[in-house]
Amino acid sequence: MGRIFITGDTHGENDIGKLNTRLFPIQKQLTKDDYVIIVGDFGVCWYGGSNIEQTNPGYEIPPRHRSYVGKDDYLLDWYERKNFTTLFIDGNHENHKLLNTFAVERWHGGLVHRIRPSVIHLMRGQVYEIAGSTFFTMGGASSVDRMHRLEDVSWWSAELPSNEEYEQALDNLDQCGWKVDYVLTHCCGSNVLCQMRTHHPQSDKLTQFLMSLEGRLEYKMWYFGHHHIDRQVDRNHRALYEDVVEL
Repeated sequence: MGRIFITGDTHGENDIGKLNTRLFPIQKQLTKDDYVIIVGDFGVCWYGGSNIEQTNPGYEIPPRHRSYVGKDDYLLDWYERKNFTTLFIDGNHENHKLLNTFAVERWHGGLVHRIRPSVIHLMRGQVYEIAGSTFFTMGGASSVDRMHRLEDVSWWSAELPSNEEYEQALDNLDQCGWKVDYVLTHCCGSNVLCQMRTHHPQSDKLTQFLMSLEGRLEYKMWYFGHHHIDRQVDRNHRALYEDVVEL
């Protein structure tokens, strides 16, 4: 049975170093049947690959991105060469418009975007069974820096879930009897947010939704990123950034 590791935001190449062989040496022992899960702000599908408009019909490269097209290829090749399979949920700092043009397929019980053979986006509101454990995923978050970004260039309104994604999340939780082993989100619920003093202080529709799951959803541990800290907030909630933890 495969091994599973979870870590925080990688932001494209900016915070990818924690997955280098020197800092994460155990990867030498892993195979593609083992998984590293990034809990949001993966940030690699940002500019698009060199042939993105041919492979992803309906996606038009923003003019400001055209000189960088193909930059994603280097990082995606880097992940594809790794011994492990990379899984990620989306955060707020993603090109959501680009992500949503990848073909949707069913994988391990839930819907995914397969970016590369072993680089897979775990979509919002899904329940998966991976290496003997079950996971509920709900990506997205609010960007506190959006006033300094350009819409559809460096910030996308789809950073927060749609009503349909909330409804799908509830439907999938109904189907699994409101019981999973792990919850993976980018931001956390408002109940956890109030215990933390970070640069993401505001509550919003998503944090309220995540809080509404508490007391109804049974789980062992809830992992999230977004706050750029490594902290065991309480017995059941852990914020991840640089740490790479094995389940």
